[in-house]
Amino acid sequence: FGKIHLQALEKLRNLKNDGHHVIFVTGRSSVEAYLLSIFGGLTLLGVGENGGCITHGELMTHEMIGNKNECKIAFSYLKKTLDEIIQEKPVFPRLTEVVLDRTFDIKNAQKILDEKEFNVGLFDSGYAYHLNSRGIDKGTGLLKALEMLNADLEDTIALGDSETDVPLFRTVKNNIAVNNSIPELKEIAKIVTTKNSGEGVLEGLDMISSEF
Repeated sequence: FGKIHLQALEKLRNLKNDGHHVIFVTGRSSVEAYLLSIFGGLTLLGVGENGGCITHGELMTHEMIGNKNECKIAFSYLKKTLDEIIQEKPVFPRLTEVVLDRTFDIKNAQKILDEKEFNVGLFDSGYAYHLNSRGIDKGTGLLKALEMLNADLEDTIALGDSETDVPLFRTVKNNIAVNNSIPELKEIAKIVTTKNSGEGVLEGLDMISSEF
C-alpha cells in the first residue's frame, strides 16, 4: 500500500490555495483519487483507472470514458487461451477496467489480444496489470479532466514514476520523473529528480517552479 508523504501533500495543498488545480491521475480507482483529493484539500476531481474514469463534483459524479464490458470479454478470452495463471487482483471496485495479478507474460497476452482484434490494451503499473479500452490512458484522461475544468494544457505540470505515466508525459511536456521512476519514463522526462517518491515531488516542483 502507498503512503501519503505529508510534506508533498502540504506542497500540493499550497498550490491549490494559490489558485492552481491539483489533480490525481492514477491507476487506482477514480473514487480513491477523488476521496484523497477531498481529504487532502485539493481539486474535487480524480482521474482513475489509468484514464478510464473521472469522479468529480460535490455529489461525486462519474464520467466513464472506458468500456468495462469489452475488457471483461478480453479477460475471459485470455483465461481460456493462456497456459498461465491469470486472475483478477482484489482491488477497490472498477467501473471501466479489469485489474489483474502480475502472474503472466503481458507482451504475449497483448499479442494474443491483438491477433483477435480485441479493442483493449494491457498496461503494467508495477502494482498490477490493467486491461483498458484501446485509446484510454492517463494522457487522454487528463485531457478530459482539463476540458472539464477549463484549464490549459500548456500550463500543466505532470509528475510520475511508472510505465502508465509514459502517455501522460507524452501529453504534458512540462513533466517531472522522480528518481525511482522506470528508465523509460526518465528518458522522456523534462526533469529527473535526485530523490525518490515524495521527496522527489518536492524537489521537482522546486526545480520547475521558476518556469511558471
